[in-house]
Amino acid sequence: MTNNINEQVKQIASRIKELRDIIGLDAKEVADKLKISIEQYNSYENGNQDIPISIIYGISEIMGVDSTTILTGSDAKMTEYSVVRAGHGHEIERYPGYKFASLATNFVGRVMDPMIVTLNADQNPSALVSHKGQEFNYVVKGSIIVTVGKQEFILNVGDSIYFDPIIPHGQRANGVDSEFITVIHN
Repeated sequence: MTNNINEQVKQIASRIKELRDIIGLDAKEVADKLKISIEQYNSYENGNQDIPISIIYGISEIMGVDSTTILTGSDAKMTEYSVVRAGHGHEIERYPGYKFASLATNFVGRVMDPMIVTLNADQNPSALVSHKGQEFNYVVKGSIIVTVGKQEFILNVGDSIYFDPIIPHGQRANGVDSEFITVIHN
């Protein structure tokens, strides 16, 4: 499974580098626009480190493409609606034990990213992340612990939280394999 994660990271990194080359930006320019160091940016673009979703959103904005292009390598195609059947969301495993399936990658110009996230109970929590927009989480299976800044909230099936994701945050399973729906407004 770890090799699959590494391969996905390398594919995303390769698409980012290719897009950057196509539009004629150098790595330093992109790093400056993202407000990160050139060393950190190069680590992402070389596939040496997983790329946080906040950075992917930032890169897609800088490069003028939908985040779908960066994540999947293909463009969104639907303009009036997009149906995703059960179990057929575009799956990406970001970290060991943290997998999400995007439920709208094929919709052009979307302003929200709905995803179903699966958390394994036996995995260590990933690092907290930060991104712009707004975020909503709704638990559909198990129990999760949501960290927002210095606060921790235990959410069970049917519970939800809405928060400002610029505040460092993260989710982890609370003792059992769990799933939650997240909707991120860009």
